[in-house]
Amino acid sequence: MLDKLIDQNLDMVIYKNTLEEWIIALVTAFLFFLVTRILKQVLYRKLSKTASTTATIWDDMAVELIARIRTSVLLLVAVYFGALKLELPDIVHMVINRTVILVLLLQIGIISSRAIRFWFDYYRKLKLETNAGAVTTLGTLSIASVIGLWVILFFVALDNLGVDITALVAGLGVGGIAVALALQNILGDLFASLSIVLDKPFVMGDFIIVDSYMGTVEHVGLKTTRLRSLSGEELIFSNTDLLKSRIRNYQQMYERRVVFSLGVVYQTSHSQLSEIPGMIREIIESRKTVRFDRAHFKEYGAYSLNFEVVYYVLDPDYNIYMDTQEDINLAIYRRFKDAGIEFAYPTRTLYMERVHQAQPSPAAESNQGKIGGP
Repeated sequence: MLDKLIDQNLDMVIYKNTLEEWIIALVTAFLFFLVTRILKQVLYRKLSKTASTTATIWDDMAVELIARIRTSVLLLVAVYFGALKLELPDIVHMVINRTVILVLLLQIGIISSRAIRFWFDYYRKLKLETNAGAVTTLGTLSIASVIGLWVILFFVALDNLGVDITALVAGLGVGGIAVALALQNILGDLFASLSIVLDKPFVMGDFIIVDSYMGTVEHVGLKTTRLRSLSGEELIFSNTDLLKSRIRNYQQMYERRVVFSLGVVYQTSHSQLSEIPGMIREIIESRKTVRFDRAHFKEYGAYSLNFEVVYYVLDPDYNIYMDTQEDINLAIYRRFKDAGIEFAYPTRTLYMERVHQAQPSPAAESNQGKIGGP
């Protein structure tokens, strides 16, 4: 009797499917979800342990990609496989199929985007110290690759929904002209970014001066470039304005040319003036990190006899230049003091002349008395 009752209940039809078919579909969906969920956790744990003991990046990337698989995606795929066991209206099967495809495309986009960024980040770290220009290029390629991936997935999704992609692409071509006109400033910055990447007027880590602003390049984006100034704040330039400016890139400087002047008093003797260029030359050439160029008696100044000195610091580092200049200045001061040569400072000499008033002669006084009357 119990068997008959069970058989009758199993044969009961619900929405064109027997109760037995509904139970089979639910069990299939549950088992699929359970197996895939357990498999995900097992793989994640094993790969996490392996990644912590190896130096390769592939197991690290696999761990991240597995972690990005959504539980909701597994559940929806399980429902899809369970629905295959049922006889459902065509519209229901179509909705389920298209929903599953769209969700899978979304999941593929998330995983693929992370894989692309992971690989570019790893390669960027490898190239950061040896080829800073490649770092800038890789950043732009990473963004372009992710955008290209999502564009392809978007068109695949539209095709799955029954949209005529050919007509859409043709329409986008016409509409793209209007969009380009409306977004010409943004597109200008985009093409300027590509110009920076390809031409490499500067790369990450370069110290540059743009007009009156200076700083170290920290980021080159699609629209803006960011510098870190010497005082600590972040300077942001649009790529278009940046390329229109005059840029001085100090990172490409292999040596630093230094020009400085000094003046001595006018009371300096001729022999001392003749010795000064040789003194300075000897002082500079005794330094290993510099190359002497010239030292000359340049001009007669308003209050000093001026000399001009030129030399090159063989290292472009600014601190090395300042240390070298300080050392040279102290040595010149010592040599001049020993030689009795005085440095000039702003002075003014006034020459005063006393004018004596002429005294009248006795004859003139006599004539004045006669003219004046008795």
